[in-house]
Amino acid sequence: MRQTLGLRLVRFLGRLRLGGGVILIGISLAVGIGTGLGALLFNTMISWVSRFAFFTLPALVPQAHMALIAAVPALGGLIAGPLIYRYAREAKGHGVPEVMEAIALRGGRIRPIVVVIKAMASAFTLGTGGSVGREGPIVQIGAALGSTLGQAFRMSEVRIRTLVACGAAGGIAATFNAPIAGVIFAAEVILGELSISHIGAVVISAVTANATMQALVGSEYTFAVPEPYAFESLAEFGLYAILGALAALVAVAFVRTLYWAEDRFAEQRRIPEWLQPAIGGLLLGLLGLAYPMVFPALRYENMPHVFGGGYEPISAALTNHVAIGGAFLLIFIKMLATDFTLGSGGSGGIFAPSLFMGAMLGSAVGGLFNAWLPGLTAPPGAYALVGMGAVFAGAAHAPLTALIMLFELTGDYRIILPLMLSVVISTLIARRMLAGESIYTLKLARRGIRLRSGRDVDVLESVRAEEVMATDIDTIRADATLSDLSRAFSQARRRGFPVMDASGLLAGIVTVADLENAIQRGMPLETPVADIAVPFEDMLYAYPDESIGAVLKRMGTRGVGHIPVVSRQNPRRLIGWIWNHEIIRAYNIAVARRSELRLRAQAMQPDSVVEGMRMLDVHLAEGDPSVGLALKDLHDALPENCLFISIHRDGRTIIPHGNTMLRAGDRVTVLIDNQAADSLRSLLTQAGAQGRLPAASHGEDQTGESQSDSSER
Repeated sequence: MRQTLGLRLVRFLGRLRLGGGVILIGISLAVGIGTGLGALLFNTMISWVSRFAFFTLPALVPQAHMALIAAVPALGGLIAGPLIYRYAREAKGHGVPEVMEAIALRGGRIRPIVVVIKAMASAFTLGTGGSVGREGPIVQIGAALGSTLGQAFRMSEVRIRTLVACGAAGGIAATFNAPIAGVIFAAEVILGELSISHIGAVVISAVTANATMQALVGSEYTFAVPEPYAFESLAEFGLYAILGALAALVAVAFVRTLYWAEDRFAEQRRIPEWLQPAIGGLLLGLLGLAYPMVFPALRYENMPHVFGGGYEPISAALTNHVAIGGAFLLIFIKMLATDFTLGSGGSGGIFAPSLFMGAMLGSAVGGLFNAWLPGLTAPPGAYALVGMGAVFAGAAHAPLTALIMLFELTGDYRIILPLMLSVVISTLIARRMLAGESIYTLKLARRGIRLRSGRDVDVLESVRAEEVMATDIDTIRADATLSDLSRAFSQARRRGFPVMDASGLLAGIVTVADLENAIQRGMPLETPVADIAVPFEDMLYAYPDESIGAVLKRMGTRGVGHIPVVSRQNPRRLIGWIWNHEIIRAYNIAVARRSELRLRAQAMQPDSVVEGMRMLDVHLAEGDPSVGLALKDLHDALPENCLFISIHRDGRTIIPHGNTMLRAGDRVTVLIDNQAADSLRSLLTQAGAQGRLPAASHGEDQTGESQSDSSER
């Protein structure tokens, strides 16, 4: 029906003979209006849920008021979890990475049902106190709306991507009354580039969404600043630089703890995935109930500070009404609260929690600076304002969005220079500490999707050097003779050796060509290897966390077929070696990952050739009945329509074959019929399946891994 309607619309527009640009502008207007209305409806849903959860329900059972503080977030998770699990798993988490993935891998195509499920799940999460923001859901809702309209009008992938960006920009504009920041966010984060070809449509959508919200609810700044802040003296620039560095540390801690929490919940296989958001909500409720008891100064009037987006505490920080000690404590309490909510699979954004932590950090640091240097520093509220932008920029690696957003949120433009300094410092430090990944892209990188300028990078960019490097390395000492070197080459059948000094550190590299040149020049056989080796200063080398794509490009600059892998902390410490056959293995791993990603993307499409199928991840533990068995041993017991895609083991990806043996700790990815998913999980992991599985084959080597697997290392 939807395809028929879309075809009719296309034919009707064709008869009107409108240009493609006119149609795009018209649809971007519709996306803006729809996103504005969607944002209003979403906010209304949150208000309804919140009013029932924190006013109606306590009034019905006043004697259970304290217990409800712990129970209400769990109740929200109990409703949101099954919605996400059953209907749209893309709605899980903070939403923006899923939009970026759709643009990079699926031509901007997002299922229409995501609009409904994301709105409902996020409304229940936020309305019951979930420690998340509303901007992530509205961005995903707007993006899904843009994608749906683009597909309905049979537009090209380029224009569907543009409409996805239109919806994202409209979501930010409608949420924060910040149309310029919405445009910058769409370009800087969603698309990864600022192009004239689509910026006009994005601007129109952002302005339309913002105008729609203003017409319906009025225009006010999200946060009120009592007076325009400005720096008091040039010496303050040093203090704002310190704030930027501290903001980077908070941002990095937030990113790492969030994904640590996700991993811990993912490991709890005995807790159904649909139930985990309720567990996270219960932990959040207990936290909200407990911290005022431990820290009486942090008592609250209506509900815990860390529930919801936390706009009231942010406003208090901006107006200099938060104590130094309380602000410091709230940074980490809010971080933990957000980890519980999102790590367990709740639905909401990370923008508001980042602003909260930044405001508390700035307020605390500003209070200390005021106490140490009275009369030379601006009020703590000024530092809170700068801290908000710096923490978000450090987490999202979006400095332009942070700068513009803070201006539009507060209407305060006088503090631009300190804000620019702190935001840039925070972004640079956080980017270095997170190896170039942001809180958005790291979620995708953990799935094997590495984005650059909004697009999936070359296939070899998804494999790191440490995943394929050889660690059993033949070396030669720098004081060895040419005669020793000649024997080493004949025994090891290598064309190059790393040269190590007396302390065991890398001193250079020597190849067969170096030895041949030395012999042709008539050099004595007693000549030390160090005299003919390429010294360390002139060598090419790689780091373990670099992509194989980057390593291969570096090798190509000099036409070499091998390269050492060294420690970032001490480049003279040799930790691995990459030869040509490691590059081939890396390519096989990357192809397997890309196939897995495409199958995952296909499985999310309602009209896919794998309709009725899903990607299933099974984590194997010690004692599971399938551990120790080769895949060929499982063949007769496996359900029909079952395909083993990959096995993730010890940080590397294995392409499964019949002789590949399953081990404890493996994460096995399988494409399987929806109806058979639970039975396969039971077969592989539950003790009751032991009698249904055959005994292990005896064709494996001493290490317990099949011979065919040894080539996959």
